[in-house]
Amino acid sequence: MNNNVLLDIRDLEVYYGGIHALHAVSLHVNEGEIVSIVGANGAGKSTLLRTIAGDKEKTSGDIIFKGLQLPGMASKVVAKGVSLVPEGRRVFPKLTVKDNLMLGAYVRKDKVQIKKDLEEIIELFPRLGERISQYSGTLSGGEQQMLAVGRALMARPELLCLDEPTLGLAPIIIDELFSKLIRINRDRRQTILLVEQNAYIALETAHRAYVLDTGRILVEGTGKELLNDAFIKESYLGSSK
Repeated sequence: MNNNVLLDIRDLEVYYGGIHALHAVSLHVNEGEIVSIVGANGAGKSTLLRTIAGDKEKTSGDIIFKGLQLPGMASKVVAKGVSLVPEGRRVFPKLTVKDNLMLGAYVRKDKVQIKKDLEEIIELFPRLGERISQYSGTLSGGEQQMLAVGRALMARPELLCLDEPTLGLAPIIIDELFSKLIRINRDRRQTILLVEQNAYIALETAHRAYVLDTGRILVEGTGKELLNDAFIKESYLGSSK
């Protein structure tokens, strides 16, 4: 595993109105890693990703990407190399699959490589190829999630952030999606920061993970270490074994 730090978050503080959502959160993501953030509903997981992506304003702290402070504006964050797959997918239902994918490349000018990347995404998600001219609103939930991931990848991000990608999906679709994420990480050396309420699959997939509890980092470790931790099992995996 490459130990070059790609994302370094230091003492991040975020408020939602009068709610203190994140308390001095510090974490890092190395190049080539899958890092998972797990925790209960309301722990601040989505707030963390939205702040990284420039959708939510931080109160204080640093979000350092490739040695430089990330700008606090979503479009500029994408241009710097960070893409977010938001919770709820948010595809454009009245646009075709192809148009949705091409929107992911809006900050790019390399037309030849964009075409090659589109072909790669279709090879990775064959069902998107089968439905390339179909309106995105007519896709199943699993297909829309794959489209949202493909759209984010079309920006050629150095860091791919995913917010609750399994939400509302059937178990068989969840397994398929995570097998694709593992493949993306392995074959493309894609660095991934994953927020996921399904703690078991998040920890099983991750090289490293953090547990977020009421806006604070509770514990960190490798995915395997946290899967075998008695407290984590009891509190987040529904088992004390």
